[in-house]
Amino acid sequence: MPGLSRHHDPWTLWLMLGGRGAGKTRTGSEWIRGIALGEPDFTDAPMRRIALIGETFSDVRNVMVEGPAGILAVHARRERPTWSPSLRKLEWPNGAVAHVFSAEDPDSLRGPQFEAAWADELAKWKHVEEVWDMLQFGLRLGAHPRQMVTTTPRPIPLLKRFLADPSVAVSRARTSDNAANLAPAFLEAVVGRYAGTRLGRQELDGDIIEDRPDALWTRDMIEASRVDGVPPLMRIVVAVDPPASSSKRADACGIVAAGLDEGGTAYVLEDATASGLKPPEWATKAVALYRRLQADALIVETNQGGEMATSVIREVDPSVPVMSVRATRGKYLRAEPVSVLYAQGRVRHVRAFPELEDELCDFGPGGLTSGRSPDRMDALVWALTELMLRDRKEPRVRML
Repeated sequence: MPGLSRHHDPWTLWLMLGGRGAGKTRTGSEWIRGIALGEPDFTDAPMRRIALIGETFSDVRNVMVEGPAGILAVHARRERPTWSPSLRKLEWPNGAVAHVFSAEDPDSLRGPQFEAAWADELAKWKHVEEVWDMLQFGLRLGAHPRQMVTTTPRPIPLLKRFLADPSVAVSRARTSDNAANLAPAFLEAVVGRYAGTRLGRQELDGDIIEDRPDALWTRDMIEASRVDGVPPLMRIVVAVDPPASSSKRADACGIVAAGLDEGGTAYVLEDATASGLKPPEWATKAVALYRRLQADALIVETNQGGEMATSVIREVDPSVPVMSVRATRGKYLRAEPVSVLYAQGRVRHVRAFPELEDELCDFGPGGLTSGRSPDRMDALVWALTELMLRDRKEPRVRML
């Protein structure tokens, strides 16, 4: 496992920041194995009550428990715990038990108590502050409760507080540090493309990248806009920014839903952006979101592919009202008035949209620092422009 860059004996919180494929999951799994079995390099005695928290239940199951670098994989057969997915727990032969929790439900941590916890990809959690607070109240067993956080960093306030706290033990790992265990194609396609860029420093080197000085959005602006619920909405639209092709190297298809309440405040409801989809596939995805939210219209940019984008949606569902929009100004000029709406406090994000928010806070006069197309941002801009910067349509109220 990577050594600690701050040595504390005994430490309470170990924070491991790492790039994609840097070995964070393997490190977390080995730590859980060591404390559950009571190995001397990890703990003075076995820790028998453990919490495993991921972004969702499926993330905990597919990555932290069953994944190729997960907890089951790092155990020898004779010592391997019994995994009960329906009960959401792991049980070791020595009596240690690890319970699984989703960061989508902070209240699920209200009541249980633990000696140790592993929190994975904390920077992506939708309710990160609430979940973290509930976890701290639950770490009350044993002589010295401990917790480990493994995450690719984002500049969220909680991570900044960890790094400013001298009592937190910190490790860092880059994707390149684990190159021997990664596919050469990944190293060539991803590392080769993003190394040295702002996005690469975050996703590959595990650095926390602060706000871009010339970006239209800031992290504080977006954090101030975050809400957990949504009031009755007068109008809902799903905006689609289609890619020019469906090849593996093509841009993503931006799909963002937003709604407007009676007082003129907009709510970003969902980011369903997807990559590598053929036109019928992204059209089906957009129509499904339109149906689920009972939206009023699909807003489709027709600069890429002309009328093909609207016709493919009509082939999927001819009853869906499609509104075509065409860009006559550059992305920055289109996005600027929408960023002003955020600054005025007129836009809310219903929970967190990490990838969309990363694009917003990295978009400046020259585009994204990675050079890629800001497909999520484009779809957001079209949705909010339709809702707030054009003439209002006849509303109809509905609850979500």
